[in-house]
Amino acid sequence: MNLFRIDASILPGASASAEIADAVQAEWALAHPAAPVERRHLGTAPLPADAWALATTAAFTPAPEHTPAQREAGALATELAAELDRADAVLLAVPLYNYGVSQHFKTWADLVIHGAGAATPVLKDKPTVLVATKGGGYRPGEPREGWDHSTPYLRRVLVDIWQADLTVIERELTLAATTPGMEELRDEAARRHDEALRAARDAGRVLADAVARV
Repeated sequence: MNLFRIDASILPGASASAEIADAVQAEWALAHPAAPVERRHLGTAPLPADAWALATTAAFTPAPEHTPAQREAGALATELAAELDRADAVLLAVPLYNYGVSQHFKTWADLVIHGAGAATPVLKDKPTVLVATKGGGYRPGEPREGWDHSTPYLRRVLVDIWQADLTVIERELTLAATTPGMEELRDEAARRHDEALRAARDAGRVLADAVARV
């Protein structure tokens, strides 16, 4: 059995999403110490921004006429889809950037959709944990309610298209500790941080147990 992990933070040394994902993975490792963990760091080793366009246009071009770049893009899409296909469990750490999904994650998802097929449930019945981190507060009644355009997209792809057995862990107010003007939110930010870590440990145990039962 193996765990596949994606990180999309552009700041790995100070990544709030990686911290929460690490807590999930730690619980997985306690239950499956010998199980391999395959990782992609999309934020620090991004996929080529033009790869999806190249792979897509190649689908409308006769194979003998494909350029080397189109062939490479198609092979990359196939490789990315295969990584998910062979995983027994999946862990995704995806920050909210500028109110939307990380561009690096979007490129990855587009390529997987191309490589697997637009309607292929590549995560069907696979236990999957999504860690979604946000610098501000987006809960009902808060000033940025409705501004999170990342998490709904992620749910749509992971659940509705790929049919993952999904658990979502959200941590908000990650910028409160360092951002002027957010000082009064720091106690609440600390509470939400602790809440997310507890949820991560619980999710890690559930992830490990789900795979053990398969």
